[in-house]
Amino acid sequence: MRTIVLLDLLKGIHTIKSIMDILNINKEGAIYYVHRLRKKGYVKTTYLRNKTRVYHISPEIRLGGTTYEEALNAHSPIKVATTTDYRIFGKKLMSEDVLIYTIQSQSVRKITAALALFRKISDWSYLYRLAKCHSLEREVGALYDVSRMIMRTRRMPKRFRNHALPKRYSRFSDIVPKLRSKHFRNIEETWKVHLPFNKQDLEAYT
Repeated sequence: MRTIVLLDLLKGIHTIKSIMDILNINKEGAIYYVHRLRKKGYVKTTYLRNKTRVYHISPEIRLGGTTYEEALNAHSPIKVATTTDYRIFGKKLMSEDVLIYTIQSQSVRKITAALALFRKISDWSYLYRLAKCHSLEREVGALYDVSRMIMRTRRMPKRFRNHALPKRYSRFSDIVPKLRSKHFRNIEETWKVHLPFNKQDLEAYT
């Protein structure tokens, strides 16, 4: 099979099993094709918590640089596909940048995956400035409170929390339009933000 055809069929995030299903081949054949694409620079490999290999396959990987989705996948047990060809060159993306980008994406899967970033946040002042610039202070606060319920995270400074909490008569906002949670009502009420997922959506963290 020609490389260009193979790339077109497999662009995205895969396991050996999904490659076997797409190409209708056995395990040895799937491993061979991954090896072939890796030699040409089109594959990045990450691992799930159960040690399953996950292959990120894209022609853009050969160009170098990093996408926001790749930076997110490096820290989260929930893997997401790259939806843009935009890559960052010459610097390492900070978790604070990736978190704000992910909230802006309004993608439920990406936002769910981004909860893991709160274990990596180190510059809360920078995160607050970013969030304020994009009017996302309350969204960051609500997602942080959810993350604290399901994993150990770095503690949010009181200064961040006090400045980010909504005013008494603030209206509710949606992280993802028209989606709201059944299980995190207290957090939603605290931050006046509707969350786009329920407890079962976070099973990958437990």
